[in-house]
Amino acid sequence: MKTAPRLLSTTLAAALAILPALAAEAPLPPPAAPDPAAAPTGDDAAPAVALEPFVATYDAWNGGKPAGTASMRLAREGRLWRVDLDVTGNRGLARWVRLDIDQGTVFDEAGGDYRPLRQDTRRKALFMGRHVEGVYDWNTGIAQWSGDIKDARRQPVPLREGDKSGLLINLAIVRDAAPGRSLRYRFVDGGRVRDHQYAVAETTEYVEVDGLSYDAMRVSRTNGGNDETIFWVARGVPTPIRILQRENGEDAIDLRLVAYEGAH
Repeated sequence: MKTAPRLLSTTLAAALAILPALAAEAPLPPPAAPDPAAAPTGDDAAPAVALEPFVATYDAWNGGKPAGTASMRLAREGRLWRVDLDVTGNRGLARWVRLDIDQGTVFDEAGGDYRPLRQDTRRKALFMGRHVEGVYDWNTGIAQWSGDIKDARRQPVPLREGDKSGLLINLAIVRDAAPGRSLRYRFVDGGRVRDHQYAVAETTEYVEVDGLSYDAMRVSRTNGGNDETIFWVARGVPTPIRILQRENGEDAIDLRLVAYEGAH
């Protein structure tokens, strides 16, 4: 299942892990204001959305066929936050290769924005295991990754205010989306830097997921080339209700929300 790791490296993201206990005890870096160039833009301001812990469950599809399940969790760790995504292949080829991908980002809120601090990604499959770690050091202005990663991606990456991991872009889109709005984020993840631009549809649409209907905003990446990423987000739901990755016009990975609840 070659597309599953790719989805997580482009839409979600990976990097370093320090144990949760250490994350809670680590000193907070000084606050930083968001970079206007990296902030979402548009005439209509989206209402502020306060972070609240949650646990969400998704069905995972690959090429239109059931492939497994996924869960996304947002939780407090002392003065910090942690968002995790776990994808488990339990159907079809993904089940045969025993695919399991876990990603997490520890972050804080600085200047009203989400700022990544540490990441970890673990990928397990038959005859294969990978672990990548990364640190965003806002005191030195450098992010760097280590572990099972190409040498070229181990090089230090200069940080800019407003930089985000893939998982934080997911949360930011839920926070920032408003009909007709343009969104822009700087993706800094796994030793890579990319400019992500999104357009929110002018009108909402009814989207049915697992038998439930949502009045949702369609958020499409506009500069991904042949690789499309589409989010559907709905007011009052803390996580995307659907995340679709399309390659060369064909559906690839599709995460569809099954249930979510607050986690305390």
